[in-house]
Amino acid sequence: MGDNNILSGRLVSLDALRGFTIAAMIVVNSPGSWSYVYDPLLHADWHGMTFTDLVFPFFLFIVGVSITLAYSKRLSAGAPKGDIYKKIFSRSIKIYLLGIFLWLWPEFDFGNIRYVGVLQRIAIVFLCCSLLFLHTNWKQQIVILTSILVGYWLLLYAIPVPIDSVIQQALQTGMIERAGGRMAELGEISKVSSGFIAPNVEPGINLAAWVDRQLVPGYFYERAWDPEGFLSTLPAIGTCILGMISGKLILSDKDTYQKLTWIFFTGFAVFIAGIVWSWFFPLNKNLWSSSYVLASGGLAMMFLGAFLLIVDVLQYKKWTRPGIVFGANAITSYVLSGVLLTVFYNDLMGIQPLNQVFLDAIIAIGLPAKLGSFLYALIYTSVIYIPAVFLYRKKIFIKV
Repeated sequence: MGDNNILSGRLVSLDALRGFTIAAMIVVNSPGSWSYVYDPLLHADWHGMTFTDLVFPFFLFIVGVSITLAYSKRLSAGAPKGDIYKKIFSRSIKIYLLGIFLWLWPEFDFGNIRYVGVLQRIAIVFLCCSLLFLHTNWKQQIVILTSILVGYWLLLYAIPVPIDSVIQQALQTGMIERAGGRMAELGEISKVSSGFIAPNVEPGINLAAWVDRQLVPGYFYERAWDPEGFLSTLPAIGTCILGMISGKLILSDKDTYQKLTWIFFTGFAVFIAGIVWSWFFPLNKNLWSSSYVLASGGLAMMFLGAFLLIVDVLQYKKWTRPGIVFGANAITSYVLSGVLLTVFYNDLMGIQPLNQVFLDAIIAIGLPAKLGSFLYALIYTSVIYIPAVFLYRKKIFIKV
């Protein structure tokens, strides 16, 4: 069991982890009703980290691992860099446009486009990290990761924020509007001059939110800022770099159990570093804070180590089939889940929405509404699983 070849082929564990992550994305995005959701299946309101807050960074981490494994193999096979560049840019553009399509679907209101979003961020992070991989080694990647995380921390905590109309209103009311018409109460807002407020990490009035309003066109998910905005994409690149470094550990010359030990304990150390940093720079998915990068990335690294051990080394694979099926067409499954929301959550042809019918029935038989909402999310995810199984059995792998 200690030879170097156990982790040298295609890693079933990585495919499974990718698929289970996509399944989790669908579950947390598809409750029977947003009025009835268990707390772990919601994002933290601002500071903090829930199960749901781990899903997106886990996926970006897996993207990083895949970049290292896939492009190392292609470079070793002598693939021309020009061809690799073409595929990188082509894939990035396709994923980005799919993100725009999902936002537009089904009304196609081109005057109200959200240019940033989940798939858009995946596209940008994939592009940047793929190019980084081709032009840097793992030591340089660690330096870049450190520079991003420390630099982002300093940006948010050292640079005063210019006062624009949003901040001016916040100064007057102490509140800021969020998605769904919610109002968030802000902490103390300190002016450092007539044109600036003090550096802060409050919703909507921090530097990242201000930069979004200056540079990002179109619709913002949170009205005054976007959780997948411009500046916060920089530390998201850091999450992917952590995955790239993990991929390098998998490809190292160490024997199998040394690799697993390095992956697991490096992940643990990174997670602890993130928790300690959170005392000074809170865990925050909206900001994609530096502490959040390390805490979520460290957990992802430990999960990767556990999956590698259980699935690829000890060969316990039967339970991974749902993950492998979703993972084989991960982006396709995610896009399909967004498209079918129209059918499963809307009033079509005068018929009551299916989610409401289901939830009413659950409540009528005396079960908790939150349980019914969760069950509906599981059922909806199972519906998306059906075409994913069909594609998998037919060996159709849609390369986005």
